[in-house]
Amino acid sequence: MSSIATEFIVILLLLTANGVFAMTEIAVVSARKARLRRLAQQGDIRAKAALDLAESPNRFLSTVQVGITLVGVLAGAFGGATIAEQIAQALQRVPALARYGEAIGIGIVVLAITYFSLIIGELVPKRLALAQPERIARFMARPMTRLSILAAPVVKLLGLSTDLVLRLLGAKVDKAPQVTEDDVKGLVEEGVAAGVFSRGEPQMVESVLALDRLPVKQIMTPRTKIIWLNRADPHEAVWHKIVVSGHSRFPVYDGNRDNAVGVVSVKSIYGNLAAGVMGKLGDLMTPPLLVPAACTVAQLLDTFRSSGRHFALVTDEFGGIIGVVTLVDVLEAIVGDIPSQEDRSKPVAHRRADGSWLIDGLLEVDEIARRMAGVTFPRGPDRNYQTVAGFILAQVGRVPREGEAFEWQGYRFEVIDMDHQRVDKVLALPLQSAINPQAGPAQPGTS
Repeated sequence: MSSIATEFIVILLLLTANGVFAMTEIAVVSARKARLRRLAQQGDIRAKAALDLAESPNRFLSTVQVGITLVGVLAGAFGGATIAEQIAQALQRVPALARYGEAIGIGIVVLAITYFSLIIGELVPKRLALAQPERIARFMARPMTRLSILAAPVVKLLGLSTDLVLRLLGAKVDKAPQVTEDDVKGLVEEGVAAGVFSRGEPQMVESVLALDRLPVKQIMTPRTKIIWLNRADPHEAVWHKIVVSGHSRFPVYDGNRDNAVGVVSVKSIYGNLAAGVMGKLGDLMTPPLLVPAACTVAQLLDTFRSSGRHFALVTDEFGGIIGVVTLVDVLEAIVGDIPSQEDRSKPVAHRRADGSWLIDGLLEVDEIARRMAGVTFPRGPDRNYQTVAGFILAQVGRVPREGEAFEWQGYRFEVIDMDHQRVDKVLALPLQSAINPQAGPAQPGTS
């Protein structure tokens, strides 16, 4: 075999070796660990070897770098000198190029080696690795593991030398996390572009990532909107608050509202009623779960998980109750507002052609006050209701009957529909219309 053929074959083998190293590096780095882990759990030995390389990449990447560098040095040592010499001799037959033959020969060899080095040693292997990273990583993992073991002394020496030079330069290398929050967001955005995720899911992922920075105080229901139960109140007063509030859990206080002694659920009360017993609040309530306002939502979620509770009282630095927070509040911090059954049936207030209002009993009085110009409702600690139904019960003083009515601030409020013991629909008619009715047929209005 001629020296030219030998040199050509050696250079081609070196370029191929460079391509194998580059392909393996990209495949292992790009391979999805979840898929490799699943294959390893199914008994795939090659997948386990690839997973080991992916989860501990330092020694593997150092071995790859040593291999690529060694290949480059050997390629430079051969350098195609014999081929360049043959080209120069051939150019001696061309008088115009004879004096430049050696330079032209070296230039041609350098360009050829560079071209094939990029194609065979870099671009094609890396493209293959990106196309099938798990398959190639599994195929190359075990040979690369053996090579890493053989190259361990060299890799160790290089690592110590690198650390020494960095110390001499006074450089400090901080170990950054392998996966950052921005990396996760970037992957989700790529998933949206590829059609893997829907448009609403990136916002949910960002909300989940922000839970460890979001204080509980920002998602809680403030103290002024809490429906309290007094441990000393009679059953009638307790039941009245429960019926008109629409809530499922209530904090119980004894003496003053900073002395929270428990939490009672509607489910426990109904359970006793079904058994024919109306127990005392003290027998039905559970100890309150207290969390500080400075607690993050992520910490709150851990507390809910460990305690098995879904309802907590939020305290300030002095131990005073400043709000309540539930598991639903945490869920809404992630996915946004969750409409209740009543919300899904909105609008809950219709303005009719005659100026009257048809109002759902579960609509909050503050909301109807905003819609009905000139109408206000009682405020302050004496108001123990939140809804229009509660307002009706407070004015009548008992569970009303259909057709029962009273006047309030220029309107005649009439109960037109009852759902068992709950006020379902209320008609608010302007007093001028009530005195001199000119109403046409009822038409839904804007809400």
